[in-house]
Amino acid sequence: MTPLHTGDQLDHYRIEGVAARSGMASIFRATDLNTGQPVAIKVPHPEMESDPVFWDRFQREQAIGQKLDHPNVMKVMTDADRSRVYMVMEWVEGRLLRQVLTAHGKLSPERAIRIAIAICEALDYIHGKGVVHRDLKPENIMIDAGDHIKLIDFGIAGNQGSRRLTFAKLSQVMGSPDYISPEQVKGKRGDGRSDLYALGVILYEMLTGKTPFAGPNPFAVMNDRLLNNPIPPREVDPSMSPQLQEVIYRALERDPKNRYATARDFASDLEHLDQVVVRDRPELHDWQRRRTPVLRRILFYAMLAAIPVVIFTLLIWAARRG
Repeated sequence: MTPLHTGDQLDHYRIEGVAARSGMASIFRATDLNTGQPVAIKVPHPEMESDPVFWDRFQREQAIGQKLDHPNVMKVMTDADRSRVYMVMEWVEGRLLRQVLTAHGKLSPERAIRIAIAICEALDYIHGKGVVHRDLKPENIMIDAGDHIKLIDFGIAGNQGSRRLTFAKLSQVMGSPDYISPEQVKGKRGDGRSDLYALGVILYEMLTGKTPFAGPNPFAVMNDRLLNNPIPPREVDPSMSPQLQEVIYRALERDPKNRYATARDFASDLEHLDQVVVRDRPELHDWQRRRTPVLRRILFYAMLAAIPVVIFTLLIWAARRG
């Protein structure tokens, strides 16, 4: 496939330049010659078109994007006649939330709350349409100069109530290790509450400058959220209100049934922090106690090794009693 360059025409679009590149696709800024409006065109790299996993992801992103229409969600255009494989999306001026966090380290509570509420509005809309994003993270949130946001990249999104995952498919759909929910780590697809967990992680990061769970590799990060509690946000920033910390903890509950049920509930607490009831949570007190899977295995094998010793000791004791 002939590569695209600035000034080339692709059907009724004129390529204006490269906006971004990844290992799977390039995104070009282009002009729709029928309307004169700027658009973004996502073109897969030729070698990716034969990859069934990427192809499924690309088609899913396009199909879901075409049925969503909300000011906080990037719109995907419907365009039937195409001379090659590509996706046309609205052009969004701004930066990724990841770039904003990299530049500022952390955000003020007022700004972080404003952005989180806007994300809640987008999630409330897509969940109402039966769509779960499943890969919510700062890299998939565009933000403009006025802090208006757009959710992007629905490549691993799915319908609520989809079937359970097998471990073999987990890596294809589980999302990013820093932001996926405990149920996704366990191999379940999750529902809208999984997106709310990811938003809880993002809110923690916007307010503290770090993600709540850490580790030397992705699997360690994922295990950390199953076994341990994060540093309480107010330990990182004592100026944070107890109510705002409580909101974060409600979003980060390990069990989905204990989390916010909907994005609207999440947004409501952020909008009315003075009405949030603060709980005396165990997580506030035992967060320094760390458990690891390695320790569990050591204890397990230690117990196995102790069994013969115990039996031998009992046999000696019985012999002496006899």
